[in-house]
Amino acid sequence: MYYPLQTPMYVPIRGYSSYMMRTEELVINLILQSIAGERNDELFYQELLQLAPTDKEKEVITGIRDDERKHRQMFRNIYTQLTGMQPAVQEAMEPAEHVADYVSGIEDALMGELKAFEKYRTIYLNIRPEYRNMIFEIMTDEIKHASYYNWLYAKNRK
Repeated sequence: MYYPLQTPMYVPIRGYSSYMMRTEELVINLILQSIAGERNDELFYQELLQLAPTDKEKEVITGIRDDERKHRQMFRNIYTQLTGMQPAVQEAMEPAEHVADYVSGIEDALMGELKAFEKYRTIYLNIRPEYRNMIFEIMTDEIKHASYYNWLYAKNRK
């Protein structure tokens, strides 16, 4: 659930074209990480969903899981548009981490959503302007998810 972040490259090293090439590489690498991360989150939330004690909590987690699917597809589309190729990302069949228990799973999910937001902010600041609306939608969803997980954590913490 925690994503390694790369430092954005804002300062050109040898001219503008070199800067643009390095920035494009950064964005493409972060998008590939994001495709895999969104799939991993989807699988983690599917496990978390099985532990949810109420229908309302299941409904909230289901909505978040479905958003993760949408985000993965959006990142795949952006990658294809930027590179002209389909992303060569191995889709996970199980989450990298399994849910130990409901409350700690909620806590992990909350922290993962916030880390994802930080990564997506780096993408937003470095991607071509025509893709920023899609990245902005994903970023605002991640903050919404963090708010929901905060609510679930407060509701279930003992």
